[in-house]
Amino acid sequence: MYIYSYCYFCAMPRRERNRFVKRGEILELKIEDYAFGGKGIARIHNDEGSFVLFIPNTLPGQTVSARVVKSKKKYAECKLLDIIKPSEDEIVLDYQTIPGAPYINLPIKKQHEYKYTSTMDLFKKIGKVSNIEDLFDEFVSSPNLFHYRNKMEYSFSAIGYDHTKKTDVDEFTLGFKRRGTWWIGENLDKDSGIFDKELEDQLRNIRTYCDESGLPPWHAPKREGFFRYFVIRKSFKTNELLFNLVTTSHGLDNFNLNKFADYLVSLFGDRVAGFLHTINDEQGDRTIATTGSIDLVYGKDKIVEELLGLNFEISMKSFFQTNPKSAEKLYSKVIEYALENKDAVDNSIVLDLFCGTGTIGQILASRASNTKVVGVDIIESAIEDAKKNALRNNIDSVEFYAADVGKFLQSHSQFQNKIRTIILDPARSGIAPKTLKKIINLNAERMVYVSCNPATQARDTEILIEAGFKLKKISLVDQFPHTAHIETVVLFER
Repeated sequence: MYIYSYCYFCAMPRRERNRFVKRGEILELKIEDYAFGGKGIARIHNDEGSFVLFIPNTLPGQTVSARVVKSKKKYAECKLLDIIKPSEDEIVLDYQTIPGAPYINLPIKKQHEYKYTSTMDLFKKIGKVSNIEDLFDEFVSSPNLFHYRNKMEYSFSAIGYDHTKKTDVDEFTLGFKRRGTWWIGENLDKDSGIFDKELEDQLRNIRTYCDESGLPPWHAPKREGFFRYFVIRKSFKTNELLFNLVTTSHGLDNFNLNKFADYLVSLFGDRVAGFLHTINDEQGDRTIATTGSIDLVYGKDKIVEELLGLNFEISMKSFFQTNPKSAEKLYSKVIEYALENKDAVDNSIVLDLFCGTGTIGQILASRASNTKVVGVDIIESAIEDAKKNALRNNIDSVEFYAADVGKFLQSHSQFQNKIRTIILDPARSGIAPKTLKKIINLNAERMVYVSCNPATQARDTEILIEAGFKLKKISLVDQFPHTAHIETVVLFER
């Protein structure tokens, strides 16, 4: 039985408190080391000993301001508020700093060093692969280090931030949430170096246009307002832009959507593929509401992107790789691993699990004409897109199923002992243990496992090794320069 005594300052059970920091406390810290996922490590030293603090999106050498959000006996987790002093490794660039690119001032070579070292450490500690460096194949850099994203979501806010007075203020903002907050917005006034330069250089004019309408931006604490989000997709194939303005229905009669479409055309001309309007009256913080409507106001509601010679139609709701040029490198590595042993692919069935819109499966089918690819994903809209894109690309050796992967494997026993190669591309949470067991029981000879979260992949690696698989090689693909994210491609063989 535990007796709880609450601290007036932090409202935390006394048994969870430590003598170093309190939840809610704001600290100035020097970052000393780097852990996977972009977590900088700081330490507090006193008579009681040393205490570790983790601060996401920070680098060794930086001095930062951070708020303690979780305080345990041996460590604390913090939220970054400000960079007080940069690292000596950082350089000055002519881009506006945004929360989504915390390492943009760090030279790319140094970014790669951090990503490589922290990922290898994960496979040693979690995956129990002590010789992981010997199995390392390649670090694939993004072809575009800047302006690589094909989608960006900008938020409207009725609360801004005064950097001089160091306080929030009432103002119309369009940009991103201020680092460490959910209620404060900060204007994007120029190119961030991540998305489309022409678009972002014009965003301040779009903000002025909306402000002059007299309709209010979203006020997060009050859960009211008209303007909520401005979402843009870009096609690198055609250079077109697809716009989506997200508003509430309150005040819509006082905003002319057709005139706003004309204004976008006046700014970007033929680059405007289409303009959609979404009504989102929900209180939750998401761009596409589960209720409400999305209507086409101008042009078309889709754009086309090309990956490795295949065309993919993309709508506002479609899942698609955010960095298409780097995605080509990623998929090429997956196909390279899948086709390394042609005998295991030719005249056989390749199972593409968690396939999304079926991009990998279609590319593989186009490279191995005598191979049948079966793609499975739980998201029905993604499977519908996969089927349409397969028709568009004239690929008939693929089948797509909208189903939970675990249940699909259970209900389609005809694939048992007929699949020699499996491609896995799960969500960040990795593969559920029961599902992974069913995948192992298919008795495939080889697996190509793609992951956007090496931590969960390393966890699954230990299970696969215990089941008789051997990690043969691993590559890292830098899909998101200037962030802590890294994609890994691992080849397993029995």
